Amino acid sequence: MLKGISPLLNADVLYALKSMGHGDMLVLVDTNFPADSIARETPFGTLLRIDNVTSAEAAKAILSLMPLDSFIDDAAACMEVVGAPDEVPAVRKEVQAVIDEAEGKHWPLVPVERFAFYERAKNAYCVIQTGERRFYGCFTLTKGVIPPEKA
Repeated sequence: MLKGISPLLNADVLYALKSMGHGDMLVLVDTNFPADSIARETPFGTLLRIDNVTSAEAAKAILSLMPLDSFIDDAAACMEVVGAPDEVPAVRKEVQAVIDEAEGKHWPLVPVERFAFYERAKNAYCVIQTGERRFYGCFTLTKGVIPPEKA
């Protein structure tokens, strides 16, 4: 256990978060996502896990340490519902609330079509699978910067 760091963030996840640079993207996915096969195609190359938690709980832990990229419009994205792109499932609402809280303002999730989301995931730095069992608990988060402290 470490002070100020969520116990949900295991050593492997912490290592990946620290290794990521500005503009690197992570994929946070539910239990139904083809996480292992896609993770093998990423630079990190190995599936990471935050088991037995929802997507929102995992996002909260990650965003407690990682800022979102303010230079792009799609720093936070989600898989859209197949056949109902305007539908907003409860899991998306929960993650949206976590993002808004972490960033201190409304930061809209950008919906991405299912197969486009898979391609986006292959270009991410790493894939983190959660214990989320609800459908469409899949998100991408792009790392931003932490500015220097003012003197």
